[in-house]
Amino acid sequence: MIALLCGALLCGAVAAHAAGDPVRGESLHVDCVGCHRTELYVPPRAKVKTLAALTKEVERWNDRMNPKFTKQEMADLVAYLNRDFYKFPK
Repeated sequence: MIALLCGALLCGAVAAHAAGDPVRGESLHVDCVGCHRTELYVPPRAKVKTLAALTKEVERWNDRMNPKFTKQEMADLVAYLNRDFYKFPK
C-alpha cells in the first residue's frame, strides 16, 4: 500500500514537472532574445495559432541553439511563452 502511494505521488510529481515551468522558461528565454525580441510573439508578426504549433516551433528552433535545450527546458520555455504572450488554452 505504501509503495503504491509513493509511486502515485512520484508519477504526479513527474507529470507536473514535465508540463513546463514558466518561471524557469522565462530565465531560459534570455538565450532566445539574443537573436530576436518578443515582437515575433504578437500580432501582426505572430504566426503561431495553437499550443501544439508553439511547441513545434520551439522544438524546430532548438536546432539552432548551442547547447540545445533539453525536452524539459523546451517545455518550460513553451509554458513561459504561452503564459506571457500567446495565452492558448491548455
